[in-house]
Amino acid sequence: MSKESISKIYLILEKIDYIEQIVKNAGGVTKALEDEIIMRPAILMHLTAIAEQFNKLKQSHNDEILSHFNKEDLKGLYDVRTYIAHDYEGINLAIIEWIIRFGLNNFKMQCQNIIHQ
Repeated sequence: MSKESISKIYLILEKIDYIEQIVKNAGGVTKALEDEIIMRPAILMHLTAIAEQFNKLKQSHNDEILSHFNKEDLKGLYDVRTYIAHDYEGINLAIIEWIIRFGLNNFKMQCQNIIHQ
């Protein structure tokens, strides 16, 4: 694995940590997403950044790293990124909440496993 690829994994972990801190400081996922001025936009930008890092790994054909992740999960994350970037008003917050509650932890564990190999 190249240093550049590993740096993308570290960036993904950093963005996940930021989302976790936002949620913690807000007093929960729902409260964080209710804040339309600061917290929700920050969460959405961090999710977009996470999806972009995975897309860069895909574009560089880094199959070794990507094989650690479920292809459908990655596709779903990138689809969410597309909705965030192109249809801000149409974002389904229930999906974002599910990603924060359940999906991010899986990505975090998989990234940590890659780093510790």
